[in-house]
Amino acid sequence: MTKEKYINRRKFIGDGAMIVGATSALPLYSFTNKKGGIASSKTKLAIVGTGSRGITTWGKPVVDAYSDHVEFVALCDINPKRMAAAKLMMGVEVKTYEAKDFDLMIQETKPDVVIVTTTDGFHEKYIIRAMELGCDVISEKPIAIEADQCQRIADAEVRTGRKIRVGFNDRHTIDSMEIKKIVMSGELGKILAIDFNEYLDTSHGADYFRRWHGKKAYSGTLLLHKASHHFDIANWFVGADPVDVQAIGKLSFYGHNNPYRARNCRTCPFTAKCRFYWDMTRDKEAMTMYGNCEDVDNYYRDGCVWDNNIDIYDTSSVQVNYENGTQLTYTMQTFMPYEGQFIGFTCENGRLDVRLNKRQPWEAPETEFRLTKDRETTKYWTMKAPAGGHGGSDERLKNAMFLPPEADPLGCKAGSRAGIMSSLIGIAARQSIETGQKVKIADLIKFPRVWRG
Repeated sequence: MTKEKYINRRKFIGDGAMIVGATSALPLYSFTNKKGGIASSKTKLAIVGTGSRGITTWGKPVVDAYSDHVEFVALCDINPKRMAAAKLMMGVEVKTYEAKDFDLMIQETKPDVVIVTTTDGFHEKYIIRAMELGCDVISEKPIAIEADQCQRIADAEVRTGRKIRVGFNDRHTIDSMEIKKIVMSGELGKILAIDFNEYLDTSHGADYFRRWHGKKAYSGTLLLHKASHHFDIANWFVGADPVDVQAIGKLSFYGHNNPYRARNCRTCPFTAKCRFYWDMTRDKEAMTMYGNCEDVDNYYRDGCVWDNNIDIYDTSSVQVNYENGTQLTYTMQTFMPYEGQFIGFTCENGRLDVRLNKRQPWEAPETEFRLTKDRETTKYWTMKAPAGGHGGSDERLKNAMFLPPEADPLGCKAGSRAGIMSSLIGIAARQSIETGQKVKIADLIKFPRVWRG
């Protein structure tokens, strides 16, 4: 590693303004913009990881809406049965390759872009190999779950000259874009502190503990899999780099915190008394993608939320200091009686409170905004998300990926830098929980002087 290529970790924070400026000056890549600003042909896509996110977010919707611009040429997974099911669900006739034949897939089908939607712990492996074989990459969040994975991804992007885009659909929600507009307007001045509270109910929250997400080795904890969305938009709102992180967290409710358990719901003798029993056989999609394929890889989509092997946190609190002095306090609870978010921005010239009401036992607007300038001046308004995946944000994200490039005044597009910075907060938070110590972001990896995305 040469001095010219990397920033000394002790200089990282001091050089932060230079890095941000250099990054913002680089145009984010559009995968349809191959030659001279005009796509010469359809962009060829391959997916590695044909689970529900890969097929129901990036597979079938892309086939249905963007076939004038892109075409799928291959699917890759560890489970041949799941790939066969994915082909039928997507309505495409493409080649399928087992994970061990990933290189062969690239060589034979020559995709322009590989979409990585495997379990989180394997993102890095396929991101790097795809770039080494000449492909650009779309990665689901989180881009990585370990600091050394982030390092290798950053190195590989510089080394190969390829580009990465990260699927941060949270930047494309109408509420996030509204917040960003208010911040950019300067009406409230500098953000001094953010209170960000994530509430997951016992439907959505519990489902993470049924699946592979409940194991650190696969998800890195929900501070990576789930919260990387939130750390990314916090970084985006603040417009500065995180400096250090301190956190607490524990497994308070799920996992070992119950007197009985089983392997999975369909084989459980306690279904009559377990309020988390889920009859997977009534879910056609889950049976098609998982239940009918589990004999190949022994992955049970209806795993027990009381599994003793669950080792992630179901309640956590994270504090982040930013280089510009802003403070972030983030909490996540995963067994609430209602679902939503409460985000508060304390600023130089007032306060912005945003409440996202997802599911609750009372009537409420979908999103509530209140901007208060002083003790006499306040403004209240509501918003309702349009139809579509994640309130229409999935469509806006894919438009930015697959349609001819348009202006992006809010900076909604996210590259490797955004992906890595959000992951590093989650990684630092997990490390802080495990050690009880504050963790400096600049001590985790060495950052390239110029980021490609």
